[in-house]
Amino acid sequence: MSGFPFKVQTPPEHDGPLPEATDCVVIGGGVIGICAALYQARKGRRVVVLEKGRVAAEQSSRNWGWIRTQGRDVAEIPISLESRQLWRALDQACGGRLGIATVGVSYLARNQADMARYADWLKDAQGFDGLDSRLLDAGAVRAMLPGARGDWVGALHTASDMKGEPWQAVPELARLAVAEGVVIREGCAVRCLDMAAGRVAGVMTERGRIAAPDVVLAGGAWSALFLGNHGVSLPQLSVRATVLATESCPDVHGGGATDSRIAWRRRADGGYSVAPSTASEFFIGPEAFRHLRAFMPLLRAGGFEVSFRGLPPRGHPDAWGTARRWQPDQQTPFERMRVLNPSPRPARLEKARRRFADTFPGAGDPGMAAGWAGMIDTTPDVVPVVDHCADLPGLLVATGLCGHGFGIGPAFGRIVADMVAGEDAGHDMTRFRWGRFSDGSPIVPGPNL
Repeated sequence: MSGFPFKVQTPPEHDGPLPEATDCVVIGGGVIGICAALYQARKGRRVVVLEKGRVAAEQSSRNWGWIRTQGRDVAEIPISLESRQLWRALDQACGGRLGIATVGVSYLARNQADMARYADWLKDAQGFDGLDSRLLDAGAVRAMLPGARGDWVGALHTASDMKGEPWQAVPELARLAVAEGVVIREGCAVRCLDMAAGRVAGVMTERGRIAAPDVVLAGGAWSALFLGNHGVSLPQLSVRATVLATESCPDVHGGGATDSRIAWRRRADGGYSVAPSTASEFFIGPEAFRHLRAFMPLLRAGGFEVSFRGLPPRGHPDAWGTARRWQPDQQTPFERMRVLNPSPRPARLEKARRRFADTFPGAGDPGMAAGWAGMIDTTPDVVPVVDHCADLPGLLVATGLCGHGFGIGPAFGRIVADMVAGEDAGHDMTRFRWGRFSDGSPIVPGPNL
């Protein structure tokens, strides 16, 4: 692995003329968009996925690759349990090429305060069929991580949690979707919605118009900017997270785990994905001021390790110089930045690599094969928005996955497909409604473990 695999210079795999009309346009070729399209196609609907850059080139391929139920908001637990089942079925449909495996996920505790938080989450999460999370004591942690160096007093462990290989899995899902009738076009930005008689009639793209009565916005970090051009405000900001891939090394732990310093996961290529635990970085753009009140409960709650890093880089969705309004015949920010590819911080990468080597002497101090960063779309309560847009009838928004998107993507994709078709979502979607930010409801941040 010489570097991050998805760049705008990569030739598009999915290209060709646009259809004049379809049943639904999905904006965004990440895991949510691709799964939403696939499950709609399985209902017999005609679906077109439009991606401004490359399929999975942004956060859907830059994440840790965990497919976990552990630590999720209680409202997400049944959805994540469904997603685990769907991942297995999708992997079988893709011939085992998604890198899916049940490996277990552990949150390691360095003190009793950590254990108390884990116990509180476990108490709230009791009662869901298929959830096998449990607390481990220090001896059980030592047995799980023989040879590791750490002063852990215990852990929260979910043996049934899984992993996938993100930059393999999502492109493979896209190929499966195409094989089942979905049309995907890379390098084709949607500039805006085409509205007629007060509702969605299609989309205007850089290549022309597509007529469609339904549109799904799964644009990740770009979703709020797209909506803002239509005068619709969504409180969503993005934080930068850094990850590295080590060179191949001995297998010192086959699962995924994190403590207060680093997180790691064994990869299929024999190395490890390593990240500076929950640490992320926030660039202060105009939307930060616009939505400050909505995000105040999250800031007051504390515990979310976020460093402030000044102004956003040029071209980012919330950069000060990024255009907020445009017309269908004008070039948009989506075309100016095909792939949101933030630069990682070398010092953080090296620090995480050293900590991994110190924690696992048996790994032999592996070098760094690659390092990258991604922008994680985040809401004021760290819970997704999956809902119809009341101000733009015909539009369904699925965004703000807050770093949960890869693992929970198939189930939310299935849910979106049912909601677009006017069918029951199969889960209580109250927690994910858009209106919670404006109807006077208290903003309650999800669990911070």
